[in-house]
Amino acid sequence: MMQFMKKTPTAAAILSGVLMAAASPGANLRANLHALAWICLVPLCLVTREVKPSTALWLGWIAGCVYHAGLVYWITVSMTLYGGLPWYASVSVLALFAAFLGLFTGLPLYGSCWVWRAARWGYAAVLPLLWTATEYIKSWLLTGFPWDNLAHTQFQQLWVIQIADLTGVWGVSFVLVVVNCCLAEIFTSLSHRAPIQWHSTAYAGLLLAATLGYGVVMTSRELPEAGMLPVRVSMIQPNIPQDLKWDPLYLEATLKKFSSLTAQSRSAAPEVIIWPESATPFFYEAEPAYQSVVNDCVSSGTAYLLFGSPSFQQTSDGPRFFNSAYLLSPRGEIVGKYDKIHLVPYGEYVPLKQVFPFVEKMVQAISDFSPGSDIVLLPLPHCRLGTVICYEIIFPNLVRQFVARGAQAIVNITNDAWFGATSAPVQHLAIAVFRAVENRRWIARCANTGISAVITPSGRIQAQTDIFTETVLSDVLYCTTKKTVYTTFGDFFAQLCCAASVLIMLVALRQRRNPLFR
Repeated sequence: MMQFMKKTPTAAAILSGVLMAAASPGANLRANLHALAWICLVPLCLVTREVKPSTALWLGWIAGCVYHAGLVYWITVSMTLYGGLPWYASVSVLALFAAFLGLFTGLPLYGSCWVWRAARWGYAAVLPLLWTATEYIKSWLLTGFPWDNLAHTQFQQLWVIQIADLTGVWGVSFVLVVVNCCLAEIFTSLSHRAPIQWHSTAYAGLLLAATLGYGVVMTSRELPEAGMLPVRVSMIQPNIPQDLKWDPLYLEATLKKFSSLTAQSRSAAPEVIIWPESATPFFYEAEPAYQSVVNDCVSSGTAYLLFGSPSFQQTSDGPRFFNSAYLLSPRGEIVGKYDKIHLVPYGEYVPLKQVFPFVEKMVQAISDFSPGSDIVLLPLPHCRLGTVICYEIIFPNLVRQFVARGAQAIVNITNDAWFGATSAPVQHLAIAVFRAVENRRWIARCANTGISAVITPSGRIQAQTDIFTETVLSDVLYCTTKKTVYTTFGDFFAQLCCAASVLIMLVALRQRRNPLFR
C-alpha cells in the first residue's frame, strides 16, 4: 500500500481531497460521514514527507482543489439559477475559487515538508500548527471565508467539539490534524517494519483523551442552569422561492403568508416571533401601507417581532442601502435595528466591479449594500439578543463580539434559498453549531426555506425544520450572561499557532542539516 501511494502520489492527494469532502456535512444530516475526517489527511501525509517542498505544495494544492470543489459546488447553483450566468461560466468561477482555496491546503503541507527536510521534525509536531494557522488566516484574508474548516465535519460529535469554548473552532481542527499525523506515522513505521514513534502516539492519545474527557463533562451540563431566563420563540419559515422573493407581483402573497403563519404561532404563546432575513421585500420604514400590514401581525398580541428588511439612509452622496434586522414591540414600535456588518462579496456588494462586471448580476438589490457601522443588540424585556444576519454566523470573532458586548442569546436570520437543493444549508447549520459552543449561547436560527433550528450551548440541535417546507418552529431559548474563555480572549489559540508556526520555521532554518534540502 505504501509503495503504491509513493508510485501514484497524485492519486493519494486526490484520495485525501475526496475523503475531506465526503467527511463534510452533506445534504442529509443522517448521512454525515464525519469519521473520515480522522483519516482524510493520512494519504497526503504519507506521500509528501519524502519529496521536495515544492512537490508537497503541489500535492497539497491538488487535494485542496478536490476538497473545495466537492464542498462548495453549490455556488454554481446560485450563479446559474439566480445570477443569470451560463453553466460554463459558473463552473469556471468554481474552478478558480477552488484553485485559490486549495492553496490553504497546499501551504501547510509545504511548510511541514520543508521543516522535515530541514530539521527532521515530524509532521505531528508541525502540520497541526500550520494547518490551524492557515485556517485562521483564511477566516479574515480578503474579507474571509471560514466556511470550510476541518472542524465543521464534527458538528454532530458533541464530545469532540466542546473544547471550542476554550480554543474556538480552531482547536477542533488542531486535534483532527494531530490524529491524522499520528496515524500516518504509525502506518509508515509498520510499512517499514520500524519501531513505532510512541512519543507522538502518546501525544495524540493524550490530546484526544483530554478533548473527549472535557466534552463528557461539558455535555453533562445540558440542562439550563439556575439564573438562565427562558424566552419562548416562534420562527416563521415561509419557504418562498428565490425567484419569487423579489417579484413585486408576489409581494401581497408574501405578506399574507407571513400573516397566516404568524397567527398560527400564537398558540405557542411566544414572547418573540422571528421572521427570516429580508422577510419584507420592500423598505419597511419607507412603505407605510405595507408597514401597517407587518405591524398588524403583532398588534393583537403580546409578542415582539424580529424580522429582516432592506433599509436605506440618505447621505450627501446619495442613499446608502443596508441589510437590516428590526425588532418591533407589540405596539408596532421600532425598539431596535441592526445593520449587517459583514456583507457577502459578490452577493451583497461588488468589489472590483470594473474588473468583473458580470458578477454584478448576483446583486438582487436596488444598489450595493453598505456595511453597518457597529454591533447593536436588540432588547427584549429581560434578554438582549445578538442578531447576526445570514453569512455573519460563519465568522467566529464577529459572533464573539456580540456576546462580549452583552448578547444573552443569539438569533441568526438567513435566506438559504440561494443554495437550492444542495448541501449548503446543512453546512451553514453545522457552522452555527460552533458559534453556540464557543460562546455557550442558545441560538435560534430562522431560515426562509430552512433549515430553521434551535441550538443549545453544547451544540445540540434541539429542534429543527425540514428544508423547503412552510412551517412554524416554536421552542424556548435561555438567556445567560456567562462568558467563556473564547468569548473573553477570542482567537488566542489560533494566533498562538500562527506565532508558533513562524518560530518553528525560523528554528528549522537555523538547524537545517539535510544536504538534500532545496
